[in-house]
Amino acid sequence: MEPIEINAGSWYLRALRADERIDDRPALAEGGITDPDYVLRRNGQWDAETHYSWAVCEPTTAELVAEIVVTPSTDGSAEIAGWSRPGYTDALDAGLTAVHRFTEGALGLSPRRVD
Repeated sequence: MEPIEINAGSWYLRALRADERIDDRPALAEGGITDPDYVLRRNGQWDAETHYSWAVCEPTTAELVAEIVVTPSTDGSAEIAGWSRPGYTDALDAGLTAVHRFTEGALGLSPRRVD
C-alpha cells in the first residue's frame, strides 16, 4: 500500500521522510529515535502492509511534531501507538482521532490504542 496522507484539522499526517526537501530524522531524534534507517524501514512497512506510520506535522512548515504507528493483527484488530515532542500533545490527540477513523474505515480493522 502507498502511504496515505490524512487531514487532522489543524494538523496533517504524512509518511515519514528523509530526503532533500524534508528530513524528519532530527525531530525523530528528539523523540529518542536515532536509528539512521528508521524512516526507510517505516516506508518499507507501508509497502509490506505490516505497519502504517504517520508524521503528524505543522502544516506551514511540514515539521514533524508527533508520530503515530498502526500495527495490524491477524485477528482483525490493530494497535495504535504514538508519541509527541514536548508541547505537542494536542497534535498527537488530533492525529490519533484521525488515524482511528482511517483504521476503521479504510483498513477495516478494530483499533486499540496502546499507551
